[in-house]
Amino acid sequence: MKIKLIIAALVTSFMFAACSNNTGKSTSSPQAAVTQQETNLNKTNMTKTIHLTKADFLTKVANYEKNSQTWEYLGDKPAIIDFYADWCGPCKMVAPILEQLAAEYEGQIYIYKVDTEAEQELAADFGIRSIPTLLFVPMNEAPQMAQGALPKDAFKQAIDEVLLKN
Repeated sequence: MKIKLIIAALVTSFMFAACSNNTGKSTSSPQAAVTQQETNLNKTNMTKTIHLTKADFLTKVANYEKNSQTWEYLGDKPAIIDFYADWCGPCKMVAPILEQLAAEYEGQIYIYKVDTEAEQELAADFGIRSIPTLLFVPMNEAPQMAQGALPKDAFKQAIDEVLLKN
């Protein structure tokens, strides 16, 4: 009987020790969350691509709610719109390519990014079913959509032949 009590006491003390063990890996504190948000803001500000919300999309790209029958691009330069998710492997492969292209074609085109997890309504409005999905928006023509991770050469060809053609 004493042995059972000793074993029960040991098991209980191990459980308390394990539950209170703080490894430092948790970032659920408010200060850690603020620091993470500041880091994300700094990363966003350093990039050449522009992140869009639905409200931004309606004012910078096209107000499809107001005019649902025809496409009317509101921008002053052609654009690529990347519908992506942070967890998506192919999206992670495309992201640095888009950053490079944004730097190479700076002043000639816009490269926008729409996080489909944060902007689910916008993604649904465009029928996004797989990611990455890229919308190529020329100035005076209908936009064209492509799906999947494209190589840099394919992006450059699309930019030169579709977006910047004279």
